[in-house]
Amino acid sequence: MFQGASALTLDSKGRMSVPARHRDALVVQGEGRVTLTKHPDGCLLLFPRPEWEAFRARIAQLPMDAHWWRRIFLGNASEIDLDNSGRILISPELRTAAALEREIILLGMGSHLELWDANSYATKEQAAIANGMPDALKQFTF
Repeated sequence: MFQGASALTLDSKGRMSVPARHRDALVVQGEGRVTLTKHPDGCLLLFPRPEWEAFRARIAQLPMDAHWWRRIFLGNASEIDLDNSGRILISPELRTAAALEREIILLGMGSHLELWDANSYATKEQAAIANGMPDALKQFTF
């Protein structure tokens, strides 16, 4: 179960150091193999191998009217190995797709992680808060 936020920095080659708390889980769950892909919200999704396989199977079963969504998720997927220093190299195409420059946020989302440009995330989070709580959460007890 991935949770929490980590402020990270991409190096000049586009590598990200995975925080130890997530790195250990990625090594156990997927033997250090992860899959990165685009998300239409403007972030990247990072899956440990078994979670990616389950997600990929669900996306592959979408009906024909969702063909472009299969292209977005599956066509942009990149399998990556953690290096000996616990880093992953994010391809230039995926960095561009998510507008990742230097300062990034890694968010634990349960079965997977999201990777955001720090400024984009802050802007979208502020907009979500300004729009108010959705109906689905209005009856939720905190």
